Amino acid sequence: MNLTNIDKLIEETQFSGAISIKKDHTVIMEAAAGYSNRSDEQLNRIDTRFGIASGCKLFTAVAIAQLVESGKISFDTKMKDCLDVEFPHYDENVTIHHLLTHSSGIADYFDEDIMDDFEELWKHTPMYLLKSLKDFLPLFQNEKMKFKPGEKFHYNNAGFIVLGLIVEQQTGLPFTDYVEKNIFQRCGMKDSGYFSLDQLPKNAALGYIDHEDGTWKVNTYSIPIKGGSDGGAYVTAPDMIRFWEALMSYQLLSEDSTNILLTPHIGVKQDVEYGYGIWINKRNNRIFKYHVMGYDPGVCFHSAVYPELGLKVTIPSNHSSGAFQVLKVIEESLFT
Repeated sequence: MNLTNIDKLIEETQFSGAISIKKDHTVIMEAAAGYSNRSDEQLNRIDTRFGIASGCKLFTAVAIAQLVESGKISFDTKMKDCLDVEFPHYDENVTIHHLLTHSSGIADYFDEDIMDDFEELWKHTPMYLLKSLKDFLPLFQNEKMKFKPGEKFHYNNAGFIVLGLIVEQQTGLPFTDYVEKNIFQRCGMKDSGYFSLDQLPKNAALGYIDHEDGTWKVNTYSIPIKGGSDGGAYVTAPDMIRFWEALMSYQLLSEDSTNILLTPHIGVKQDVEYGYGIWINKRNNRIFKYHVMGYDPGVCFHSAVYPELGLKVTIPSNHSSGAFQVLKVIEESLFT
């Protein structure tokens, strides 16, 4: 791999974040750039904790798959049969499979195809009040279905809130506690967790929103105060590599369950499909990469596994953009 273009890109775009690339058991690249705290001029490090927005939907899918393995539920279990929450207008045939594949048809609290600005959502619902998954329910609980279950793929954050509530009801644990114990600890992700914005631990990057006039602000009032099952965990780049290694070596799930998770279950667009909580890209009818991504104000994140190359890449950033450009340069270096 020729990675010299990455250094050039970091300088030209003022990328702020970290980059971790590992091939098989060998670290190919670890780098960090920009500031985790601009006011104090505190530099990002490879072990800096970054918010990853929707990049952690895969953690939710793994948690659900663990419950399926334990026999508590199945992927075909209906939502109404495993969650004691009233949804007056929902189709009773919505299953866990539908929720995991964004094909449930339930209303979303933030529909990315309709709403452009995530910050606008919090003008009427203060983000500092959203401290648990149940706090999100009033944002979508009483809305009508948008389409019939299984009819199509339509990205849906609320569906993953519901999945998190199912994890809580079936285990008796807060969702974030369950994931930290049954996923992060088992992977050796010792620096990762679900942290409240008003109680961030040391070495956690603040998210920055830049304006065209050169000014900036932190994203404290632009995202929910604490992450949950639809997004918002904090990870380090090396920790995310550890997650991929654990997942792909069947430390989190059995081989059969892992294969179900990684199976393309629904088409999104040409050569792009979706498994359970994971994007799947194909080239020449073969799986090219598994990947997750996340975008919030002051957050962007990409992480991918290239199975035929034995390559794992993680790029968290505490800016609203930048991670995709770095990933694109990495992929170009793979095939030139």
